[in-house]
Formats: sequence, C-alpha cells, structure tokens
Amino acid sequence: MRVLITGAAGFIGQFLAKHCVEAGCSVLGIDHREPEAGWTGTHLERCDVRDATHLSELVSAFRPDRVFHLAAQSYPTVSLLEPRETMDINVGGTINLFECLRASATRALVIVACSSAEYGPVAIQDMPVRESHSLSPLHPYGVSKVAQDLLAAQYFTNYGTQSIRVRIFNTTGPGKIGDVCSDLTKRAVQIEMGARRPSMMVGNLTSRRAIVDVRDFVRAFWLSAERCKAGEVYNIGTDQTYSVHEIIETIRAQLSTSFQVEQDPTLVRSCDEPIIAGDISKFRSCCEWTPEIKLSTTLRDMLEWWRVRLADPVFPMLDSNVRRSTSA
Repeated sequence: MRVLITGAAGFIGQFLAKHCVEAGCSVLGIDHREPEAGWTGTHLERCDVRDATHLSELVSAFRPDRVFHLAAQSYPTVSLLEPRETMDINVGGTINLFECLRASATRALVIVACSSAEYGPVAIQDMPVRESHSLSPLHPYGVSKVAQDLLAAQYFTNYGTQSIRVRIFNTTGPGKIGDVCSDLTKRAVQIEMGARRPSMMVGNLTSRRAIVDVRDFVRAFWLSAERCKAGEVYNIGTDQTYSVHEIIETIRAQLSTSFQVEQDPTLVRSCDEPIIAGDISKFRSCCEWTPEIKLSTTLRDMLEWWRVRLADPVFPMLDSNVRRSTSA
C-alpha cells in the first residue's frame, strides 16, 4: 500500500510514518522542513502544501492509496498572531491537496486530521461533546480546522472523494513541543538540572483535558482508515480528563527534585476552554479501540526526552510556549 503523509516531519507525522512502515507500507512524507534525526519513513520530500504545483507533481507521481493529512499551523496562540498565515496553510493547503487528488484522478482514501478546537467552549452538561454538537471555535486555528472539516465533507458529497474526518483531542508524548504536558515536563527537567529556580510557574490549574499518548493515537488514526466510514466524522480521545494540577503532581512523583507551584496570570490564555473532552463512542463502536498507555508513562517518557534534549549543548534552551510549525 502506498501511503502519503502531509506534515510528516511533525510530531504526530513522525510516529505515524514509523507505524505505516512497520505495517509494510511504502510511505511518502511531505513537509516544508527536514525531519529530526531518526525519521523512519520511506522517503520525505520538502514541499509546502501551499505550493499547489509541487504538491500536484508529487501526488501524480506517487499516486497514493491512502493519505493522512496532518499538515497545519497547529498552535492556537500563533493563529491569534498570524491568522492569515494559519488560514493559508490549513485551509488553502487542504484545498490544494483535494484538488491535486481530483485533477490526477487519484482515488485515495483521505483521513483528515481535524481538531477538538472546532467545538470551542462547551457547557458541562454537554460533556463529553459529541460529533453532532455545534462548532463555535475560539481562535483562528479552530476556525481553520472547521474549514478543513467541512471541505473534506463537501469534496465527499460533490466529487465522491473518499474522506474521513477525525477530530483529535489533546495528544501528547515524547517529542511534543508547545502543549501543557510538554511545557510542564520541560520546566521540571530544567529545575532538576538547576537551570531554573525550583518553582513551577503555571496559569490555570483547574482546566481539564482528555489526554491521549501519541502512540495510542497513531493506532487509532490507522484504524480509522481501516474501519471507519467515508464521509463521516469521528472524535478520537479518551474518557479520562486531567487537570493541570493533577498533571503537575504526576510529574512531581517522578522527579527527584522538589519544587513549588506558583500561578502566573500572564500564562492564563483568554481563549482557554475550561474543559475539553469528547464522546468517542462512535469511533469505539466501529474500531474497538481503547487507549493503553497511562498518563504517568507518557509523562515519564516526556521527562526523559527533555533530559536528553536539554543536555545537548546544541539544543536551544528556550522557554517558549509555542513554536511555528506547519505540521501536526
């Protein structure tokens, strides 16, 4: 099977490429940047999804049987600063992909990585949120993901493009940069190394997230292509939610160095949903999938990943909460 992965050098893309290769697939990854050392896909081409000409050449030559569309500007905070760029990449890039497939008459199954950010704030009584809930995103990133979602639906309706939409809830793991688990594990390791004073600065301690390990998610993403129905949309996440406080205490239990927790109002985002959790019964009913990796294991592996990276003198010791990226 020939598998095309857009955003293949990104966080999820690298894990997915490895999974596809292990499943015996021929993998073509595309990304605007080089992957980290150890990328295990078959082949990676430098290509920005906004470059319709280059993208069309690659699609026509490779003629994939299956496409996992992950390429995106994937940070809500960046989208507030760069709304036009976010829309160009996420929406324009998605149109380019579908038009390339249509022009080349490539009958690939396309799995589109949508987002829980499409829902926006959801009342407690509507949690966990179902796929039928209204979409009211809080930031340009969420708006762009709604557009991706609806574009996939309309290409299925109008052109018969076999597309499956997957609304991804919080996914993390070793190598993730710019989410709450990544930021907290990085700060913890910096405290452990003596590079930061023993105080964990945080924003909202009570916001809750359903968090899935990327290795569990990749299994689910693959299963969506195997078992889900084209034209449909599915939530992928977990039933278990965790507060920022619970995440910190889980990290504390695995650290040899003690630290205090201090709240910093400047770290509280104005567009931060108080709870994000999805009803995954629709996906579970067709794929019989359940997460297997515990949060404590995920955080342990993330701590170890940061220990290796931060001990490397060439790795930038920057305390940024977001990073510009065009891959998931």
